[in-house]
Amino acid sequence: MTINCNGTLIDLSQPRVMGILNVTPDSFYDGGKYSKEKVILDQVEKMLEEGATFIDVGAYSSRPGAKDISLEEELSRSVPITKAIVKKFPEAMVSIDTFRAEVAIQNVEAGACMVNDISGGTLDEDMLPTVGKLGIPYIMMHMKGTPKTMEQKTIYRNFMRELLYYFSERIAEAHAHKINDIIVDPGFGFAKTMDQNYELLAKLNVLHILNLPILVGVSRKSMIYKLLDSAPAKALNGTTSLNTLALSKGANILRVHDVKEAVECVKIHEMILKNTTDI
Repeated sequence: MTINCNGTLIDLSQPRVMGILNVTPDSFYDGGKYSKEKVILDQVEKMLEEGATFIDVGAYSSRPGAKDISLEEELSRSVPITKAIVKKFPEAMVSIDTFRAEVAIQNVEAGACMVNDISGGTLDEDMLPTVGKLGIPYIMMHMKGTPKTMEQKTIYRNFMRELLYYFSERIAEAHAHKINDIIVDPGFGFAKTMDQNYELLAKLNVLHILNLPILVGVSRKSMIYKLLDSAPAKALNGTTSLNTLALSKGANILRVHDVKEAVECVKIHEMILKNTTDI
């Protein structure tokens, strides 16, 4: 199970870690923290040294109720950062977190090698054709509505069945546009209640029927801190717990704010697998 990033084959049969880099003023956990280039590059260096395989640059906040920003603003936030990262860390695998085709194009031209789309191509009809032409890996996430409306779209007749139908449909559309390297993200926290988030995690292995790599992003989300009556800043322990469970269910990529702790989860999980024998 491999993907091709800038000519480098990345083996996802060994779980990988994707470090989150939000260059937004209003993300739920680290909004406004990374606004100056030196601070951003220091954080990227830290994540790479801690073992991140991918750096996911996001310039559009997708937290519940987040306000819309213009294409121009998303481009002005993201493209210079992608260029700066690739210039200082030429070997870095940069993913651009966007649902807009033009943002994908300009960031790939700036050095990004992957697109991470929260909408699975549903919010911009040009996204799938664009990714197909760019010939890069594509992360498609499950979501209903938009970040502004998704909290009102949590009604499902059969939650897991609808999730699988969504991915089957979007994967077929992606293949029609000659997108070869596809990663599925079930979208924890997006158009899902707390109970649905935990049902999804409990049944994550069902997604293996798609025969594609699975990305899990639960880092410091409300499904953790609201359950524990806490806050995002105090949700690392809960995040580590859920990341460990996700790995046991077959997650291939952990998308996280805290790279070191996620890499430790992967190392421990791999050691357990190595020493697992039938009794």
